[in-house]
Formats: sequence, C-alpha cells, structure tokens
Amino acid sequence: MNPTRSLSLRVATLPRDTNHYGTIFGGVILSYIDQAGFIEARRHGAHRWVTAALDRVEFKSPVHVGDVVNFYTHTVKTGTKSVTVQVEVEAERFTTGECVSVTSATMVMVSVDAKGTPIPFATPSTV
Repeated sequence: MNPTRSLSLRVATLPRDTNHYGTIFGGVILSYIDQAGFIEARRHGAHRWVTAALDRVEFKSPVHVGDVVNFYTHTVKTGTKSVTVQVEVEAERFTTGECVSVTSATMVMVSVDAKGTPIPFATPSTV
C-alpha cells in the first residue's frame, strides 16, 4: 500500500455489471480504472485528459455483486503533456467487510486541447 495514495473513486457493484458466473465483468473494472486515472490526472490541472496507455492488468480476486470497490491512485511521474498514474483496486466484501486486492494498473494520461492535440500543462518532475 502506498502511503501517498488517494481514494479517487468508490463504487457499489450492481447485478447489471455481472457476467454469467455472477461476478463483475473485468471490463467494468477497467472502465472504473480509467475514470480513477482521470480523477488523479485532473489534480494536475483542469484540462481535457485522455488515456494514452494502460499496462497489463491481472485480476487477483473476483468482485461480487454488493462488494464496494475502492480505486486508489497516486501520480508516479509528470511530463510536460502527460501524467503517469498508478491505480490500485480493492474490494470490500459485502458479506464480511474483508478488504481484498483485486488488481492494479499503471496508466498514462495526456492533456489535450479541444481538437485532441496534446498540450503542455506543467514542468516535468517526479512526484
């Protein structure tokens, strides 16, 4: 667990998000990872932010209907036009309250103008 991480998104899972095995679709979790990454990038400026890259995502634990899923983020690195964000995903079990690690991902978010052209937002640094 990273001590500088922030809770960026918290979601209660619903039956509409499940596959035929009764667990939450991986794609639903990926969508929330993307949203959490945007929220972290937005902390660096009120710009349009788009996802440029997302590394390998391996699911360690399933997410069940009724679980509350927490998406923690922190900035790994900033460039002049991009931010590298780490996202950690944990599920609070509906039945027990136990917290389990679901997955993690590193993603690159780019600030863009209205035409989608990357634009500078800050001086590069390592956070």
